Amino acid sequence: MRRSLLLLLALPVLASCTSVVAGSPGAGTVLERRGPAGAVPAGLERFYGQQLGWEDCDGYATTGASASLLKNRRNLECARLEVPLDYAEPDGRTIRVGLLRQTATGERIGSLLVNPGGPGGSGMTSAASLATTVRSSPLGERFDLVGFDPRGIGASEPRIRCLTDAERDAERLDVDVDTSPEGIAQTEAENRQYAEKCARTSGEDLLANVGTRDVVRDLDVMRSALGDEKLTYLGYSYGTHIGAEYAQDFPGNVRALVLDGAVDPTQSQVESLIAQGAGFQKSFDAFAAWCARQADCALGSDPAGANRAFRDLTLPLVQRPVPVGDRQLAYNDAITGAIQAMYSEELWTALNSGLTELRGGGGEVLMLLADSYFDRDAEGRYGSVTDAFTAINCVDKPAVTDRAVLDDLARRYKEAAPFLDDGQPAAAALDVCAFWPVPPTAEAPEPVSGLPPVLVVSTTGDPATPYDAGVSLARELGGGLLTFEGNQHTVYLQGNGCVDTAGHEYLISLTLPAEGTRCS
Repeated sequence: MRRSLLLLLALPVLASCTSVVAGSPGAGTVLERRGPAGAVPAGLERFYGQQLGWEDCDGYATTGASASLLKNRRNLECARLEVPLDYAEPDGRTIRVGLLRQTATGERIGSLLVNPGGPGGSGMTSAASLATTVRSSPLGERFDLVGFDPRGIGASEPRIRCLTDAERDAERLDVDVDTSPEGIAQTEAENRQYAEKCARTSGEDLLANVGTRDVVRDLDVMRSALGDEKLTYLGYSYGTHIGAEYAQDFPGNVRALVLDGAVDPTQSQVESLIAQGAGFQKSFDAFAAWCARQADCALGSDPAGANRAFRDLTLPLVQRPVPVGDRQLAYNDAITGAIQAMYSEELWTALNSGLTELRGGGGEVLMLLADSYFDRDAEGRYGSVTDAFTAINCVDKPAVTDRAVLDDLARRYKEAAPFLDDGQPAAAALDVCAFWPVPPTAEAPEPVSGLPPVLVVSTTGDPATPYDAGVSLARELGGGLLTFEGNQHTVYLQGNGCVDTAGHEYLISLTLPAEGTRCS
């Protein structure tokens, strides 16, 4: 998922019937009805044809970081979309999904809906960070850019919340590396308590309906309410999973999908984790090689010794956290800060600075990187990303409860990512999902038919969603594959002219790049 500091520091027109009425439930709101458009499932007509109230985005911020992206943005407007909490009971309780829009500057094709991944990432803040780039590109002329916060996340209401800000700070200090029977039992007790807190504070009815299955149905409601007969969608990382599930459930409603940083639909949970561990090790090796060429590399001048050098710097934090103001940098946050830096080469300098600072007894840079990963602002407020990540994964995937499988996973992960080896015996506790209060809701993937060509973008040095996952997803969806040769997680709309040109051409004219196209 892209939660990097980079975001915190930045054809014929489809026919639709639009009714815009000035005036509102609140000053400055513009009421707009563009739907229903395209296919509408029976019983959901009022949702598919609903009126949206667009207004200033200031009140939609949930953290200081999101406020800095949304405040006083003249070209942005926000609204909330009403959807059923449970699509099996459309006349029952409803919830609201946050939307952010930048309207097209020219001849409009439709809306380009964006999700940044996670699960748990805010599509509203992601779209706000992309808005200037998109506005000055051909996309901005032809598409409304629309970011959405999936149900339970960010500005959507209600929001998934399991821990208070103070509890989250304390949880980050709890290292949990002890794999003795006593250590495993303690970790599992904490995981059970976390699941119970989630049930109390968020409600089991919400937790039971926040999976990708339901997000995909919300996405189709958005398509219609925004006035689009067909969906045009850009998904990053876990957002590719949303796109792939939409393609499975609503193939006839797809106009175009760009899926960047793919989740492999054919991999088991265990194999996906091992592949991700290997991906982070590959990125760490690339960082170590770069670092060794610098005059001040914290890991030394020999990349072959980088794994040990990194462990020598970070493992002492298990017993002795480093003070950072009125907080402490513990082992977990140092590892998280390093992982955050693997998402982009542009963060490698910061990681080297952080490791150099750690060598001298400081931890400010690594703490900043970890705070960015966990979406914690300078005032100590957390976004919903961490709790949502857990809640969505727990209903999207059945828990792994076979202890032999878990122990084997721990062993294989250490082998795949030796720079993260904490030196403890390979064993694993049951995770939070083993104690989750509601059952999984995901359905088994099925072959997709009737789908127009889609574009998958995959990066050779992607740490979080390794390159082969993109190859697999393109094959499963019968789509085109665009390869980017680089070391980062996702790439479209991030300044690479080759990738951006190919993506623009596909989204606007539905022309896929030539087979075998590679960018660098």
